[in-house]
Amino acid sequence: MLTVLSERIEQQRPGDSMLYLLTDDQFRPLVSNISRWPSIAYNKEGWLDFKLDRPDDSNREFSARARTLEVDDRFNLLVGQDMKDLASLKALVGRALVGGLLLTLVLGIIGGIMMRQTLRSRLGAINQTSRKIMMGDLRMRITTRGTGDEFDELATNLNSMLDQIEHGMDGVRRVSDNIAHDLKTPLARLKNRVEELKIKVAGNPEEEAAVDQIIHEADGLLATFNALLRIARIEYSEQRKGFKPVDVNSILYDLQELYEPLIEERGQTLLVEISKPMVLAADRDMLFQAFANLLDNAIKYTPEQGNITIKAFKESKKWHIEISDNGPGIPEAEYEKVTQRFYRLDQSRSTPGSGLGLALVYAVLKLHQLELSFSDNKPGLSVRVTIDQSSQKRRDRLAIGEPKELQVADELSII
Repeated sequence: MLTVLSERIEQQRPGDSMLYLLTDDQFRPLVSNISRWPSIAYNKEGWLDFKLDRPDDSNREFSARARTLEVDDRFNLLVGQDMKDLASLKALVGRALVGGLLLTLVLGIIGGIMMRQTLRSRLGAINQTSRKIMMGDLRMRITTRGTGDEFDELATNLNSMLDQIEHGMDGVRRVSDNIAHDLKTPLARLKNRVEELKIKVAGNPEEEAAVDQIIHEADGLLATFNALLRIARIEYSEQRKGFKPVDVNSILYDLQELYEPLIEERGQTLLVEISKPMVLAADRDMLFQAFANLLDNAIKYTPEQGNITIKAFKESKKWHIEISDNGPGIPEAEYEKVTQRFYRLDQSRSTPGSGLGLALVYAVLKLHQLELSFSDNKPGLSVRVTIDQSSQKRRDRLAIGEPKELQVADELSII
């Protein structure tokens, strides 16, 4: 046995992992390629797991697993194997798993970024077109790429839906425009004939009063049809292409000058607070009409000796024009309804009007991409028009700033 073990040990090449140790009954080594008998207990399966130093390199420790045998009741034999190959394999598998996980993670991130960019590109085009449609351009359509994928299918379905909506809206617009045009002409004729009749009944107070009432009603109907036609033209116009820089403050000054005599006649007070100039790309006549409607409503519903305030100021990177009064106001639940055509509050039905004033204001502000909001002035109503400066960067958006030819102080000026 000694000879066999010696031959096997001598025949081992560098790197071989087999371990042999033959000792006497006192565990003194006789033949071996390890330094000593391991001082470790057996596990339940009869295996020894231990660490020892190699006899040729005392500084190198290795892990091993072995089985032991008793030979002729005089010798103890240990046969095992160095576990370095298994440890190397475990380390290799571990590195492979970690590397695979990292590679999968990197590929997943790259794939996610690419997918996000693709989604953003396709959805961005849809969102951009949708914003233009919401601003009133129903002729816009979503561009398809001809790939036949889900996005193209979605764009095709949305375009078909927009075709139907545009067709329906055009039909309604044509009908309303035709009705307004068709009725406007006979109403104008009727008014002319009634005015001729007024000349014939001159000298009869009762008949003159009746004729004046008819003329007044005809004027109201004509004003209503004119307002309807104007709202329709605003809602379906492309006048943004002809917008020019307009100083909003100059509009407010003109309103003050125009309405001051009426305000003084009613015993009301008008306070105008304007900060430094605001300039935006707009149609000046439209904006003047919108603000005039708002101021006219404030004057109409403010009691005698009441107060009306016009403010222009900047807050949270936005410009605001606010017209406030101390009249009866509007219930909060009605804020979203008052911009509808012909909608009037119950308490205002006894006053002259057709319920188109705020509808016209809303159409003009929507064309100019301005926000309209209402709040309680406690008492009265506060109407605010908001101009968002952040929209400057977008094409054909509002252009707000201080014109070079206008030199004003930064302090608030009260007029």
